[in-house]
Amino acid sequence: MNFEAIIGLEIHVEMKTHTKMFSSAPIKFKAEPNTNITYLDLAYPGSLPRVNKNAVINAIRVCNALHMEIDDTLYFDRKNYFYADLPKGYQITQQFRPIGQKGYLEIDVDGEKKRIKVERLHMEEDTAMQHHYSDYTLLDYNRAGIPLVEIVSYPEIRNGKEARKYVEKIKEIVTYLDVSDGKMENGSLRCDVNISLRPYGSDKFGTKVEVKNLNSTANIEAAIDFEMSRQAACLLKGIEIHQETRRFDELKKETVLMRTKTEAADYKYFSEGNIPPIFIGKDFINRAIETSNELYDQKLERFLNEYKLNEVDARILLSSKELSIYYDEAVKNNDNYQQIANFIISEVLGYLNKNEIEISNFNVKPDDISDLVNLLIKKEINSKQGKDIFAKMIETNKSPLVLKEEMGATIISDPEKIRTDIIEIIKENPTLPDDYKNGKTRAQGFVMGLLMKKNKGKVDPILANKLIVEELLK
Repeated sequence: MNFEAIIGLEIHVEMKTHTKMFSSAPIKFKAEPNTNITYLDLAYPGSLPRVNKNAVINAIRVCNALHMEIDDTLYFDRKNYFYADLPKGYQITQQFRPIGQKGYLEIDVDGEKKRIKVERLHMEEDTAMQHHYSDYTLLDYNRAGIPLVEIVSYPEIRNGKEARKYVEKIKEIVTYLDVSDGKMENGSLRCDVNISLRPYGSDKFGTKVEVKNLNSTANIEAAIDFEMSRQAACLLKGIEIHQETRRFDELKKETVLMRTKTEAADYKYFSEGNIPPIFIGKDFINRAIETSNELYDQKLERFLNEYKLNEVDARILLSSKELSIYYDEAVKNNDNYQQIANFIISEVLGYLNKNEIEISNFNVKPDDISDLVNLLIKKEINSKQGKDIFAKMIETNKSPLVLKEEMGATIISDPEKIRTDIIEIIKENPTLPDDYKNGKTRAQGFVMGLLMKKNKGKVDPILANKLIVEELLK
């Protein structure tokens, strides 16, 4: 390609709060339409906005994670436009003094670190949701007024992969901070892309095209890559690029024209008269930051340095915030960090993936996993018994200590008892020593099988294998 892509992203994140940004209406996902509303959400005359304190705290925490300058005074403005999903005829936002600005985010693309500058983060309210039918549209005001932060990058992204990594990092930040669930499929995190091309070496921007409402990171990457190819093909043919808004067709894997922009919208911004400037001060900002949850990167560093996990296992455990919390709980009173990690990755995740269950819906407590791993480490049970007890824990929700007794799960580790049984098996199969000495190593496995059968699988396998080899070599 003879052109360089200039890409900027605008990401809207729904804040996880109990009530809306400027009203006391509750927030409940999938509630019956128009049940979570107040007079303000419907723009009744005389209703006045009230700023949600928790939404401000959430915004401060995200600003801090993005290394931003944080304003100690809140200013709100009106963005005026008429649309069916905006009952007041304006949206309360922060146009002139955003709560955060001049930040950055580091992404990792194919092993290379890249820093993307973030222009601003501002708070605002969401609009109502429209449900379009063949000849009419219905409005659900439950979403009207839900707290949002909009995160605007500088146009420093150069391709679809970088954009995808950037959005994934934003999602990681808001979910680990617990300020949002970050679920793009539910609209909790929404992304618009602005993209233009220019010849390599040029410092002038090309004509910007906007791609709206991309609902997955995979679609963000695919839409940008398609749009880069489409615009390049047009420019090479001498076809002018028009300023327009497009959407991504998931089936065709291409962008589709929605509308052409003839001129920039004039929103006639002015200060929100019903919300005077609110001085929050440095102490309030610092408390919000100090009480923040651990970020992914902080938790990764702790897993590597404190728990001494290898990076592959640490990243698997950090693949979801809930799984990392589950692991933290499991090792709270148990320093067998790697053994517990191994069990969670192999057995717990194996069960969850097979049955398509989220860790948040898993009924086995972390403490019980810790106790089960202890039984295995102390060789009070063997690996097969451990698997059997784990399956029973899922089924009954009983502790492994109780199930060990109920299931009669013990392990034979008396070397004299094991050796006596091995000698008896070899006497019954006198060709086994010669077979083993002649390189037929399956003779060892044959003895182990008979030994386990004789003792109902309760023999210590490591000790048994050692003793089997000793007796076969005699």
